[in-house]
Amino acid sequence: METPEIELIGVAGRHRHGPTAGFTPPVPVTTLPLGSPWLYETWTRFRWPLVESVVDNIDLVHGTSIIPPATRKPLVVTVHDLAFLYHPEFFTKRGNKVFRRSLKMLLDDAAMVLCSSEATMHDCRAAGFDEERLRHVPLGVTTHEVTDVDRRRVQATYELPEKFILFVGTLEPRKNLSRLIQAVSSMRDAPPLLIAGMEGWGEEAPVLNHDVRFLGFVPAHNLPAIYEACTVFAFPSIFEGYGLPVIEAMAHGAPVVTSRGISTEEVAGGAAVLVDPLNVDSIVDGIRKAMSQQNLRLRRTVTHWNVHDGCETCCHELVVVCAWCWRQ
Repeated sequence: METPEIELIGVAGRHRHGPTAGFTPPVPVTTLPLGSPWLYETWTRFRWPLVESVVDNIDLVHGTSIIPPATRKPLVVTVHDLAFLYHPEFFTKRGNKVFRRSLKMLLDDAAMVLCSSEATMHDCRAAGFDEERLRHVPLGVTTHEVTDVDRRRVQATYELPEKFILFVGTLEPRKNLSRLIQAVSSMRDAPPLLIAGMEGWGEEAPVLNHDVRFLGFVPAHNLPAIYEACTVFAFPSIFEGYGLPVIEAMAHGAPVVTSRGISTEEVAGGAAVLVDPLNVDSIVDGIRKAMSQQNLRLRRTVTHWNVHDGCETCCHELVVVCAWCWRQ
């Protein structure tokens, strides 16, 4: 929501190239003299360069990740997760060091910490943040009406099969793609598995005797039609701070399979098939259950997932879109 009395200015490290298509910032951006990885090192070691060295008249600095920008102004930071504390094996040695230095800085300097989920709130408390500085600020999703033009475009672009299992997310170890591929490969009747996401890091997921297709980065304007077309959306991640693809898929009518015991169970609000992400058989059972519920696919969506005021009735048949209304 735009607030006229507040001026938003982005600050970023120096980049050799412009932003990837679809990731252009919606606000003007000022550039610091250093880029990653050196910027993260100098921010977390020396608290330099200061944000206010390139932007005048700052009242407040908002860091949008756990790595806090160097500033002498009041600092608010959004923490999506503290995965490195629980699964350091999913990150590089250097990454773990940077994250731990960042956490210490936040404990010392952050005036307020915004957490995407109650699960992350819990982890922040355990890490030493006092309750007064923590705020639960869930992420939201805006749905888009899928037209026949959209359907024809994505069909032509990605050659979508009639039925398919979909995964959306950055390709990294905690996304658990290896077990998802093993699960789908063990199912004789499973449709193709389509994986949409930017290349991240970690070992390459094994491709077994099954039709597994890597779509690469999919622009935001194509995702709604792909979510709508999929037979099942499978997201058995090992650890998430929120799990935005889960509610994106649900908001566009896809039956969802996701992990129990992490934030994705929380954001699904009881409207997903929950599985043990470390157990391939459990993932198989979850996918089969979701495939058997095709007649329960949603015909109604809501515009803003996390806003319940005025959302009217957003429950249809036995599947629920709005986590708020489900809890009521």
